[in-house]
Amino acid sequence: MAPKFGTSGLRGLVTELTPDLVADHVRAFLRACPNGGGLHLGRDLRSSSPALADVVARTARSEGLPVTDCGALPTPALALAALNAGQAAIMVTGSHIPDDRNGLKFYTPEGEITKADEAAILSALGAAPARLSATLSADESACARYAARYSGAYGGALIGLRVGVWQHSSVARDLLCEVLSACGAQAVPLGRSDRFLPVDTEAIEPEWRDMFAAWAAEHRLDALISTDGDADRPLMADETGQVIPGDVLGALTAEALAAETVVTTVSANTCIDLTGRFRVIRTRIGSPYVIADMAPERIGNARVVGYEPNGGFLLGFAARGPCGPMPQLRTRDCLLPLLAPLAEARARGLAVSALAARLPARFTATARLQGVEPAVARAFLAGVEADPAPLLAAAGLPALKGIDRTDGWRGTAIGDDILHLRPSGNAPEFRIYAEAATAARAEDIAARACAAIARGLDQAPPRPDAFTAS
Repeated sequence: MAPKFGTSGLRGLVTELTPDLVADHVRAFLRACPNGGGLHLGRDLRSSSPALADVVARTARSEGLPVTDCGALPTPALALAALNAGQAAIMVTGSHIPDDRNGLKFYTPEGEITKADEAAILSALGAAPARLSATLSADESACARYAARYSGAYGGALIGLRVGVWQHSSVARDLLCEVLSACGAQAVPLGRSDRFLPVDTEAIEPEWRDMFAAWAAEHRLDALISTDGDADRPLMADETGQVIPGDVLGALTAEALAAETVVTTVSANTCIDLTGRFRVIRTRIGSPYVIADMAPERIGNARVVGYEPNGGFLLGFAARGPCGPMPQLRTRDCLLPLLAPLAEARARGLAVSALAARLPARFTATARLQGVEPAVARAFLAGVEADPAPLLAAAGLPALKGIDRTDGWRGTAIGDDILHLRPSGNAPEFRIYAEAATAARAEDIAARACAAIARGLDQAPPRPDAFTAS
């Protein structure tokens, strides 16, 4: 995986993220984008992250910019600290990709970089390094301030709940236990790992699902929670160990916060539309598009929230939790879409599964084919565009009644089953999404479509990484 730069940041194999390449991207970012006169720096728990963070710090200081090192902490905690300081931030993380890869996420004083920032950074690459010097300081309280945001809003709201925490190698693994305890729940730490696990909240491995169910029964859990590696995407399973997808968590959180407008991607579960409670705006896949459509100049002063199917949740207005206020935070967050549904379930006296079942019954499943380069994926999609009938037949779908090309190819069949195909924006993967009125139907569509596409790409039949909504 050659290093690639985009609005998800810089990502690539650790062996190819050389000090010179990393420094070039850091210089370009600091020169092309607003920085507020300083840089906040954080990292995840990958083995390569400390060394890459050192390159970032040395480069920024040589550009004359003081660096505040926040250490290992969740990406939203770093973003919050930088936003409050009015400064830029860089998070050293590869998010959910394997440990042999890593990357950088960039934040201006306004939040995540935009598509315009991306273009400006790419144009600034290759500049000669400066020979200045600036200070390096540490901020050891950034994580605690992030936790306090939620313990203040939800303190006591989870009393009586017993919640498992799959710690694995998440940078938030200790923070999750601390916040749960501060909110009144009994936290049960589980599955701490000394090696990095590439947890993708949109593609949970079947063996992990079995593990969740076993833990839920063994420890008598009301829920199980976790995050991806850098903790900007939540993961929740109900009292049976059944995973609740991120876009369902997003819908539940929007309801709990009494939002008025929801901005989400074209790939998100349509249960949010069917509630009839929100103005729903659909975007291309990626948080920069969600953030852009959350802007006040586009939606006015509405109580707006945004989310993606991976669960990253953005709060676009000053809200209140059961116990206190929450200022807006327009960056992907993992804690709010975990705490809000748990608090709502407890307040209503419902199991987590029963709370999710109150939403309109739409079920989603995903599958992915790895090692598919974007050009190959685009060529395959062009063939589907020209003649979708063979793939529809293979997936067991009737004729189409609508096609959405907002991002990839999304076909809605007669009967309202949905098949959505797109190349990943940040990895050599081909993503397959399905939605239907039952979980079994959604899983069947995703699995059959994935197998057919694998045959078309001359790949071995896959084992689909599928999940379903409640």
